[in-house]
Amino acid sequence: MASRSIARADPVGTALIVVRLAAMIALLLACLPLHYLWRLSGAVSPWPRFFLGRTAWICGARVRIIGSPLCRDVLFVANHLSWIDILVMAGATGTAFIAKDGLAATPVVGWLSRLNNTVFVARGDRLSVAGQVEAVRTALMTPQPLTIFPEGTTGDGHGLGPFKASLLAVMAPPPRPMRIQPVMLDYGAAAPDLAWVGDEHGAANARRLLRRRRGFAVTLHFLDPFDPAADRKAIAAEARKRIAAALSASLGGRAIV
Repeated sequence: MASRSIARADPVGTALIVVRLAAMIALLLACLPLHYLWRLSGAVSPWPRFFLGRTAWICGARVRIIGSPLCRDVLFVANHLSWIDILVMAGATGTAFIAKDGLAATPVVGWLSRLNNTVFVARGDRLSVAGQVEAVRTALMTPQPLTIFPEGTTGDGHGLGPFKASLLAVMAPPPRPMRIQPVMLDYGAAAPDLAWVGDEHGAANARRLLRRRRGFAVTLHFLDPFDPAADRKAIAAEARKRIAAALSASLGGRAIV
């Protein structure tokens, strides 16, 4: 009953959800045959990147890039606010992601994640860390960039959580010559509306974002890359320090602890 009441109270928002979902489905149906055609030919498929980037646009994201993202031999380390992060990062760089294993079982989303070579890990299972690191190491052996959100959760855009260093052990040392590039995602004034925090259900969060009437700017700050250290905690600390400095500058110099 609550959902029907919301729909009656916000018919424009409901119409926006329908139009956006229809546009995403049409885009997917156009990209899928091309993706499989590229795969059958043995070529690297550009279509997951195209699909995710255009889906970000359909959701209202207007992406601006500051800095120079590395194209290969890179692990991106980024702050995390919303599922929109995945769309804009993939559209900008073609990256794959490290994600919680619960996403793998999510209908449609899990399947789409596999198309983009997502690495699923059980972050709460300390006993399987070695196996998870090995899965990430295997992914790093491919040309596709990889992104990790080391906070392990989403924030509100005005601070940073602790960076979990366990999976960064894969870069100490890396399986081949690689660099780490920190990325600061900045949604500006829209951050409070877009951030996925608290116990909000995923479907409710998606509906809330898709019924937004206005687009929103998101700036991807690709910070200076650095060579991985011999210690995973040092890698996490250096990446967090650089992202915190960029976030502080974006917030007018407010200290980020």
